[in-house]
Amino acid sequence: MEPGGNAVIIDCHGHYTTAPGPHNDWRQSQLAAFREGRRAPDYPAISDDEIRESIEQNQLRLLRERGADMTIFSPRASAMAHHEGDERVSGEWARACNDLIARVVGLFPATFIGVCQLPQSPGAALDLSVAELERCVLELGFVGCNLNPDPSGGKWTAPPLTDRYWYPIFEKLVELDVPAVVHVSSSCNPVFHATGAHYINADTTAFMQFIQGDLFTDFPDLRLVIPHGGGAVPYHWGRYRGLADMLKKPPLSEHVMRNLFFDTCVYHQPGIDLLFEVIDTGNILFGSEMVGAVRGIDSETGHYFDDTKRYIDALGLPEAERAMVYSGNARRVYPRLDKALRERGL
Repeated sequence: MEPGGNAVIIDCHGHYTTAPGPHNDWRQSQLAAFREGRRAPDYPAISDDEIRESIEQNQLRLLRERGADMTIFSPRASAMAHHEGDERVSGEWARACNDLIARVVGLFPATFIGVCQLPQSPGAALDLSVAELERCVLELGFVGCNLNPDPSGGKWTAPPLTDRYWYPIFEKLVELDVPAVVHVSSSCNPVFHATGAHYINADTTAFMQFIQGDLFTDFPDLRLVIPHGGGAVPYHWGRYRGLADMLKKPPLSEHVMRNLFFDTCVYHQPGIDLLFEVIDTGNILFGSEMVGAVRGIDSETGHYFDDTKRYIDALGLPEAERAMVYSGNARRVYPRLDKALRERGL
């Protein structure tokens, strides 16, 4: 990589799905204590070696094998489980998860940079979430957060993302100049499989909410990433263009796409082809979500489903567009990441 260049390949969507066992065990103990009316036990001691082993044999190895340089890294999304416990429980869990991410970043600073989990809870105000976001950005050096549009876990009791309920977190995002990834967690509703239905439903639902409202009139500098390739949006782009027109909204390119970005967590070549055919390259960030929702090998190709870099490489993009997808767009959406890389001469 040339200093000051854009050669660094950034995977914008990584979760700590391989966190050490004691961390996950503590979560179960915390929830059991809540159900029994007790305080949670003390958080366990986890050694640097345990963290190194969990990363080196998984995310770090796969990044190197697949040709990426770094990951924007956050706690495991499905484990946020904001519908479990109460606001206090969510606060304790978010802090523990974020502190663990900060330790990963401290051990592997050239490869990982943090994005935080928020202590959301159904019906609760966002004060604790605003405070945790500020702590993670200003004290831990994180570059963004994951925002759950459905803390109820599949019951959808929260107001739309365009409602003023969400404004405190949007105001803080703009103040800190960091984006949010609109990312739900696990589902307690058996109708919705978590990663196969709830995730994709949420991506699509959030996009439609943004069309219906006028959020970006109030927050013109707000940047939000809709993961998993934008859910069903690229496939039904004509539907959303038509709905915007029926709702008397401006064209999507003006109404929402100056503020919304999609990642490439789409696990087959035709899906990636469609994403790039429909969505402007300037709105697409390279992401894989590995090790995540789909971990197996595709019997039709012999490669891992979540090796999304292969699909992008196969597009044959012009070099300028390729650089945007692999690096430039992420650095633009995450300016604190760009600053950190520039300080390293990258």
